[in-house]
Amino acid sequence: MKYKNILQIDDDSEDCEFFEETLKTISDATYTCMQNPVEALHKLTNEEIKPDLIFLDINMPLMSGPELLTEIKKRKKLKDIPVFLLSTASFYTEKNEKLFGAKGYLIKPNTFSDFKKLLTGILELPMGYNLF
Repeated sequence: MKYKNILQIDDDSEDCEFFEETLKTISDATYTCMQNPVEALHKLTNEEIKPDLIFLDINMPLMSGPELLTEIKKRKKLKDIPVFLLSTASFYTEKNEKLFGAKGYLIKPNTFSDFKKLLTGILELPMGYNLF
């Protein structure tokens, strides 16, 4: 599937810029970044934004990534949107990911080249595919 609307929820504006710059080199999908997870949940619930793929940071103020993912999966209109957890931390386990309903857990690469490879791989996955 070719994703047309990609949402990143991440409180770090530099990470959002890096993501967007990388994504533009491999996809013509519409990109939206939201830095406030509570606002993102509100806009998702009210269908003000309609992504077909979400990248979600783990550590955010107001609401953590796993808390937000839990809320997304509770909502009928949102529960089938694939969500990948994306973080600099490497301590999450496969068990945690499955409990939260994520399609995979990705560690944010530090280089443009590595991030481009990571995003390309994710965007080329078949629908419904889990990384674990």
